[in-house]
Amino acid sequence: MAGSHETSAKTPWHLWMVGVLSLLWNAVGAMDFTMTQVKNESWMKHFTPEQLEYFYGFPPWVVVAWGAATWGSLFGSLLLLLRRRLAVVVNLVVLVAMTLTFTHNYLLSDGMRIMGGGGALAFTAIIVVIGVFLYVYARAMVRRGVLR
Repeated sequence: MAGSHETSAKTPWHLWMVGVLSLLWNAVGAMDFTMTQVKNESWMKHFTPEQLEYFYGFPPWVVVAWGAATWGSLFGSLLLLLRRRLAVVVNLVVLVAMTLTFTHNYLLSDGMRIMGGGGALAFTAIIVVIGVFLYVYARAMVRRGVLR
């Protein structure tokens, strides 16, 4: 029978694992962004005065990009769990926002020195790898018919 209805692939177990783990990971990023923006004392007490000045001195475009990256990542994980193909677009926007944020942090400012050198760069690399993975994974799930 020819029809116009879409058939959807069964949800693989790994989608739930990736979705839940990425939701937890990205919730921490969104919380970090929010606590930094509201200058939460208990959250920020572990940073040096120079690091606090650095965070609080971000230009507005960096704050917007950082917020889009963190909250967008959380939203992208939620979209994966809801099996929505919009996860692909959201995760692509997240990668662009990450690129803007990290360009500021490492190329346009002294962020690497202020935040601790190689350790900060390694943590940034982990964030980028996870972001790229989530984008590629969402695309693969669309191709397999899992995300609608």
